[in-house]
Amino acid sequence: MSAAFAGAATLNAGYTGLLIGAVMAGLVYVVIALIVKFAGVKWISKLMPPVVIGPTVAIIGLSLAGNAIGDLTKGSVLDESFAPVANPHLALICGLVTLLVVIICSVFGKKMAKLIPFIIGIVAGYAVATVFTLIGNATGNEAFQIIDFAKFQNMQWLPDFTFLEAFKGLKDINGAYIATIAVAYIPVAFVVFAEHIADHKNLSSIIDHDLLEDPGLHRTLLGDGVGSIAGAFFGGCPNTTYGESVGCVAITGNASVLTILATAILAIVASFFAPFVTFLATIPSCVMGGVCMTLYGFIAVSGLKMIQNVDLGENKNLFVVAVILIAGVGGMTLTFGKITITSIACALILGIIVNVLVSSHKDESAK
Repeated sequence: MSAAFAGAATLNAGYTGLLIGAVMAGLVYVVIALIVKFAGVKWISKLMPPVVIGPTVAIIGLSLAGNAIGDLTKGSVLDESFAPVANPHLALICGLVTLLVVIICSVFGKKMAKLIPFIIGIVAGYAVATVFTLIGNATGNEAFQIIDFAKFQNMQWLPDFTFLEAFKGLKDINGAYIATIAVAYIPVAFVVFAEHIADHKNLSSIIDHDLLEDPGLHRTLLGDGVGSIAGAFFGGCPNTTYGESVGCVAITGNASVLTILATAILAIVASFFAPFVTFLATIPSCVMGGVCMTLYGFIAVSGLKMIQNVDLGENKNLFVVAVILIAGVGGMTLTFGKITITSIACALILGIIVNVLVSSHKDESAK
């Protein structure tokens, strides 16, 4: 789920409200897809040229940098105040081992290693964290306890289909309830539309193929919409594109649709295998921080590559890029009740406005 929906999810509307909101967001995607189908995407390219979309993609990665660095010094064993008990320097070692293994596999590895550098990196970081944790458990030193193995003791072998409880709340809904959810979710879906375009523009530049034209923006939006609606009936939140996934494509060089489809099916099947799910839950933050440093960095770099042909010697281009970067990295957000316009969406909207204003000015020297 996109962070853009986080505010809407905090509504006092229960689990039922969350699922209804997911359906509404999905319907918004479907409606926008129909509009794009008939209106085309040329207007989008004019409204969001590389000088706008490039820095917007860059801030998707840069805005997440703080999360990666923050996780890099945290373990998964928490004390009573929910603070990590592990020594941050030991956690940092695990994160850096993960980072270095990912880099080595991606740069120097053979074909298979180049395809799965993140998996190898996570396993390596997890192994180091396991050694530290075993030492901590044997000596009773909490500073070494990075992995929370207690989760395996409390493991549920059968899935808990909690979403079934949500359907019991359908009998209590009324017009006011529906209106409240609609006001919270529908506007946010339009905000996420901007992130959808930015991520697909980024992916298009990575694979050197315009995805907005082929297979078409209307199809990608329709996929998000139908996915959100279908996912709601299984307890899912509204779908959105993820820059992290784009980063994976950039690093591995694997953009095969069949690979993504096979991975999706494997993920669904694996979600019913309790030991595997529990293992994923025990991966410490520091290990994921090491992985995310590369992912978020690649997102930022790919965005900057999109403006390599933009003449930053022209003040109008310089102002557009500057406004987007500062608004995005600075965390500019707008909140209206339960509706939050994220920093990425704010930066993109502001960049579009500035670009339209400066582009309308005719250069006197050109006359």
